[in-house]
Amino acid sequence: MKKRTSILRSNVHFARTTWGQLPETAICALKKLTKEHALSVADGDLQFLDGRWYVTHTGLLRIALRSRCLGIRTAVQERFSNPAANRWVFKAVIHKSAGSKGFVGYGDADPSNVSPLVHGAEMRVAETRAVNRALRKAYGLGLCSVEELGSFSPSTERAQVANRGTERPSGNGQPRLRDRLCQLIRQHRLDHTLVKLYAADYCGTAVLREASRDLVEAFINNLAEWAAKDRDGLVCHLNSYAQPKETNS
Repeated sequence: MKKRTSILRSNVHFARTTWGQLPETAICALKKLTKEHALSVADGDLQFLDGRWYVTHTGLLRIALRSRCLGIRTAVQERFSNPAANRWVFKAVIHKSAGSKGFVGYGDADPSNVSPLVHGAEMRVAETRAVNRALRKAYGLGLCSVEELGSFSPSTERAQVANRGTERPSGNGQPRLRDRLCQLIRQHRLDHTLVKLYAADYCGTAVLREASRDLVEAFINNLAEWAAKDRDGLVCHLNSYAQPKETNS
């Protein structure tokens, strides 16, 4: 009981720090999610977008781990997939315990229903969506997962920016490069400081703000692709910037 109370206080604090003053209905929903599933805002289990809460893949896996999920099986549905068009359909089966028939979920992805930031990684997106849907069925979570959302229209992007309370769209209605970078860092739970160091190194400047817009945009596209295809490899590379460089004596 004390642990849940501590998580709730932390959730409310981090939610208001991240997205500003939330409506009472959102706080009530957050309290219910905390009580029923012990999801953590600070750990990236939840996202607040367009006035609604969404669970993340990380949050669903954490629920499965706490519940001692027996296993997850995924398989590409070749009949419905078209690799040439980057269209993929996956089936996921969650086995909660030995002997269970399993809970089934399907996920699809193609360039038309994923963010441009992850174009080229549709296979991974489809698999993640399938797993998320199966996990939500298995553990009775009616909340949609953020990875199941399709590509965002400019109006949706602006609504999400307004909810965060600290970022604004550019004059042409498109997300600013800084907003896109911050979204990537949050989405993939990357270290902000290490990303900035990597960005400056990538752009060949002392600090990121000295780089040209074209270079920054190229870096963001590279970061998005790498994070979607191999997050662990990206994190390993980022960690190399945290190590002190050797100096010649």
